[in-house]
Amino acid sequence: MTQAADTPPERGIPTREVGMTSQEREDRPIRVLINALHAKSGGGITYLRNIVPELACDPRLELHLFLHVDQCGLFLPVDERVRLHVLDFRPGFWNLLIWEQLSLPVVARVMSADVTFSPANFGPLLAPRSVVLLRNAVAVAGSEPRLAKRVYWAGLALMTAVSLLAARRAIAVSDYARGALTFGMKRLAARKVSVVHHGVDPRFTPGETAGGDGPSFLLAVSDLYIQKNLHTLVRALPAIRAAHPDIVLKIAGRAIDRDYADLLEALVAREGLADCVEFLGEQPMDRLIALYRQCAVFVFPSTVETFGNPLAEAMACGAAIACSNSSAMPEVAANAARLFDPNDPADMAAHINAILGNEAAAQTLRESARRRGREFSWQRAAQQTADVLIDAAGGRAAAARLLADREGA
Repeated sequence: MTQAADTPPERGIPTREVGMTSQEREDRPIRVLINALHAKSGGGITYLRNIVPELACDPRLELHLFLHVDQCGLFLPVDERVRLHVLDFRPGFWNLLIWEQLSLPVVARVMSADVTFSPANFGPLLAPRSVVLLRNAVAVAGSEPRLAKRVYWAGLALMTAVSLLAARRAIAVSDYARGALTFGMKRLAARKVSVVHHGVDPRFTPGETAGGDGPSFLLAVSDLYIQKNLHTLVRALPAIRAAHPDIVLKIAGRAIDRDYADLLEALVAREGLADCVEFLGEQPMDRLIALYRQCAVFVFPSTVETFGNPLAEAMACGAAIACSNSSAMPEVAANAARLFDPNDPADMAAHINAILGNEAAAQTLRESARRRGREFSWQRAAQQTADVLIDAAGGRAAAARLLADREGA
C-alpha cells in the first residue's frame, strides 16, 4: 500500500503498539499523519515546504508525511526528522478521493496515529481525530463563468462543510477564512476553528535595491487563475501608462488554468500592450526576491484570497504595495498597502498612479511593509499549529510535560 522513498526501512509505517504499557503510550510524542495528497500547486506547496520542517523541530510531535509518488519532485528531499510515506496508487481525482476516504483512515488506525492533519479544506472523514486547514476560498465560484468550474467549487464547498463537521479541530489561515469557510456556523467556528496566519520564508528581506533606480515596472505574482483578476489589472494598464509611459507590467506565475492564460494573452494583444506586459512564468526564489525588491509597485489584484502568500512576501521585501480591498487582503496588509476596488480598473489605476507619482508616499509604504512583513513567521505558525494538533489529539500528559519543559528552558 505504501513505500518509503530515500528513507531507511525503519521509517516505514509503525504498527499498532501491541505490548506497550499505557504509560509508554502516554510518554511517546504525538503521532501526526500529514495528509499532503492535495498539495500540487501554489499555496498548498508553499505551506507544506515551510511548515513541516518547523513542526519537525517540536519534540512533542512525531510527523508522518504522506505523498503520492507524482508529488515527490515537489517536496524531496524531506527533513530527516519526518517519516516519509510515498503512495503509488493510480493517479486521478476519483482514485485519490477513494484512497483518501477509504484507505487512509485504515492506515491511520494501523499506525496508531493520534491525529490526522489535512492541510486542505477537506480530509478523510473517518480518520482518527481529524484536523483540516481552511485555506481555499470557495467564493471563487462567484467569479467563474464556466459551468464545470462552478460545479467543482460547489463540490469543494460541500466537502469543506462536511469535513469541518467531522473534524476534531480546524485551522483557518485568516479571520476572513474562518468566517467565510464555516458557512455561518458561528458557534462551531468559535469552538473548533483557530486562526493561524502563514509565515514568510526568512530569505525574503528588503535588500538595498528596494525603491532604487532599477527598472520601472509593476509586479504581479500569482499562478494564472481567474480569481487572481489579472485581466482587470491589464485593463487598468492604459490609464497607468497615460501618466507613466515607461511603466511595464511583469507577471510571475505558472499558467495553471490554460484557458485563462489564453484569455489574458488575447486581452493584452487586443489592448495593444504586447510591448509592455511580460509573462515571466514561474520564477526561482532568488529571482522572485529580486523582483519584489526592484519593482516600483507590487500589485495584488485578486478578488478572493484567504491569505495571499505573495502579498506577505512582498511586504517582507519592502515593496510599495497596492492591493484589493476584498476578502483577506485588508487583514493581511493592514496599513502597509493602498487598497483599491478589484473590479474597477479606474480605481486600481488611480491608486497605482498615486504611488508612482509620489516617491515620499511610496517610501512610507515600503517602511510600513517592512514592519508588517516581520510579523509573519513560519516558526510562530508552526508552534500555534502544533498546539492545535496536540489539543485535537487529546492533549496527552506527555505533550503537556514537554511543553512545560520547553517553556521553562
